Amino acid sequence: MTDKKITPSLLNKYKADKHKITMLTAYDFYFAKLIDECGCELILVGDSLGTVIMGYENTVPVSLDEIIHHSRAVKKGVSRAMIISDLPFLSYQASKEDAMRSAGRILKESGVNAVKLEGGVEIADTIKFLTSHGVAVMGHVGLMPQRVNQMGGYKTQGKGPDSRKRVMDDALAVADSGVFALVLEGVEHGLASEITARVKVPTIGIGAGPGCDGQVLVIYDLLNMAHAPLPKFVKIFADAGETIKKGVNGYLCEVRDGSFPPKAQ
Repeated sequence: MTDKKITPSLLNKYKADKHKITMLTAYDFYFAKLIDECGCELILVGDSLGTVIMGYENTVPVSLDEIIHHSRAVKKGVSRAMIISDLPFLSYQASKEDAMRSAGRILKESGVNAVKLEGGVEIADTIKFLTSHGVAVMGHVGLMPQRVNQMGGYKTQGKGPDSRKRVMDDALAVADSGVFALVLEGVEHGLASEITARVKVPTIGIGAGPGCDGQVLVIYDLLNMAHAPLPKFVKIFADAGETIKKGVNGYLCEVRDGSFPPKAQ
């Protein structure tokens, strides 16, 4: 763990040194503070907040205002990690100017360090436009949850030759567009390793195998606090969900049986 503020240049050094990079999602002050204190390098205010916080079916309905609201809270809890916020669906696709306005709102109104965009070849010029105007951008290729309706579900990308070529082309285009890092989601493991070897920027995998420069998980998943079935690649590192239930049930029982609060001594 380093006490240094995490920056893109430090992430590049980590890639060169083969030092694995860690990223987790956070959506509020307290979780962000805990994650930062543990030494996680990157904190993502993900549009996954739609499913784990807002109760939406997927990430599509998440609004820019919701991202900004949660980004503000996360920013207040972090002193050293680099904070990245997702640009939500249809907040950046219509034009470069739309993307700049959306990114500008997030950065200026919340104080986070960077934004993340889903997309490949078709979004590379938009990323170049943002980065040329001083916006730090993280890319995201492979499985793109914002496109779940178009993709027909959450399926591994890069299995067949056509899919493999598309994912590789997307990764190379985005990596060359000025991003400081690239998320590879749901990418066939061998292909993810190949992409990691070919691009100069750090790759952060989720369901993409151990060959990436780093890994990211949704914090609620690894703590077993999700309300939906977990993806196969997720490992539960602590059963916080059961701990919370135990605490709540203990409170309910003691209030109902009269043992809490205790009688005055």
